[in-house]
Amino acid sequence: MHVLFRDLCTHIMALTDMPAGSLPGFMDREMRSGEGWPQRLSENLATCRVFVPLLSPRYFSSEMCGREWYAFTERMLRAKAAGTHDVSAIVPALWTRVDYAQLPDSVRHIHLDHATYGDRYAANGIYGLIKLNRLRDEYEETVLRLAERIVRVAHESSLPTGRPRDYEGTPSAFRPRGVGPRHIHVTVAAPTRDSLPEERDARPYGEDARDWNPYHGESTRPLAALTEELIRSLDYRITVSSLDDEETGENPPFPPDTTPDAAPDKGAGRPGILLVDRWVLSDEDRRRRLKAFDAAARPWVNAVVPWNRADAQCQGAEGRRLSAELERTIPLILDHGRHTNTRTAVSGVPNLKAFTDVLPAVVAHSTRLYLKHATAHPPPGPALPRPRLTGPTRPPGPDGGPDLGGEA
Repeated sequence: MHVLFRDLCTHIMALTDMPAGSLPGFMDREMRSGEGWPQRLSENLATCRVFVPLLSPRYFSSEMCGREWYAFTERMLRAKAAGTHDVSAIVPALWTRVDYAQLPDSVRHIHLDHATYGDRYAANGIYGLIKLNRLRDEYEETVLRLAERIVRVAHESSLPTGRPRDYEGTPSAFRPRGVGPRHIHVTVAAPTRDSLPEERDARPYGEDARDWNPYHGESTRPLAALTEELIRSLDYRITVSSLDDEETGENPPFPPDTTPDAAPDKGAGRPGILLVDRWVLSDEDRRRRLKAFDAAARPWVNAVVPWNRADAQCQGAEGRRLSAELERTIPLILDHGRHTNTRTAVSGVPNLKAFTDVLPAVVAHSTRLYLKHATAHPPPGPALPRPRLTGPTRPPGPDGGPDLGGEA
């Protein structure tokens, strides 16, 4: 890897006008020792313009690599929400051959255009090109093309600098080894533009509850869309509905609880998150249905309550009134979320950064509660007898008990 890093830096210096003596990139392995390396790693992930993961089967089993991938992806999604960036700045490279069918769900949306680098690269990866002397020319050509793509993406994406993320608090984008696909369901409870109280600002709302954008001063995207991408980047399969869907019986907010391993299209129970706008309580019918929703909620259903502190109508006496009304309407779901790492989620998430910070903790908390409480059912089929150990029968010991084979 050090050879590849050195060669990439040489090509990038030649392809750009960077000052002589400057370092065009960093490699995480060089900073995994010594004090303060997590902070330095986080700072580099918050400022680099392109992220180049070296893919291999081992890469996707590494928690550190998963944290790096999530930190950079979250930075891109924040920039996309702010309308300042809409081009992927991830340029993956094959270190060794990988089975694309085994890629995590969080990675599948990334474009892997490995045909550009040739069949030998796709079959052997960069590691194979380095190790086989007869492929040296192909290695040189592959690295040059990779450097050209890195430079091109750096200019096209113009990814703005982000805030360093706490390394220890950063989740992994890859599910643990041996864990099957993970599912989660998100329900949005928010007014639509035509059902708002007369005094309420209509800018955060649209024709559907899923159009709700409480941080419209910071984000150009509906919160449900951002939530979907953030949760998918945690290697979950996600479905989204609105509380209003319950009215027609289509796509109910939470499927019935069955087996944790069942597929989502079979109506399996799964962890759930309720995104709720306190202004939805101004509608009597939605307030009634939200109360019934709370009464039927399982322990693994948790709420996130965005409450924009930059929105003057969310403050003052009206804000306090709606907050108290929410406590009376969904007390059970709010209580599920009063956990150390997720308390902010139910007390009112004040801005977009706080939302993207707390959402992974809510996802993890809901998943833990689901695995703890949900009823697991064995797969269909006949029951198999439990295996039994067999061996030679020993004569009884002197006291009539079994002979354990010890020495006298």
